Amino acid sequence: MYVYLGGDTVINTDMITGIFDMDTSTVNKATRDFLSKAEKEKRVVYVNYELPKSFVVCRDKKIYVCPLNTATLLKRCK
Repeated sequence: MYVYLGGDTVINTDMITGIFDMDTSTVNKATRDFLSKAEKEKRVVYVNYELPKSFVVCRDKKIYVCPLNTATLLKRCK
């Protein structure tokens, strides 16, 4: 099954490791460091450039930053 993240981005649900809320998870310094390191390694994919509400970590080590909230993404995964 596939999930639509917005923009032109669709990913396979089998590839998803986790879906995280941007507001609550980036409070932790370790998460900010993780995202910063991934961005430097060019593993971060911005679905579009609207205000990001969540990010999706995948098995292929890509991180998708998207404007949809986690509840919406979880509903789309089911």
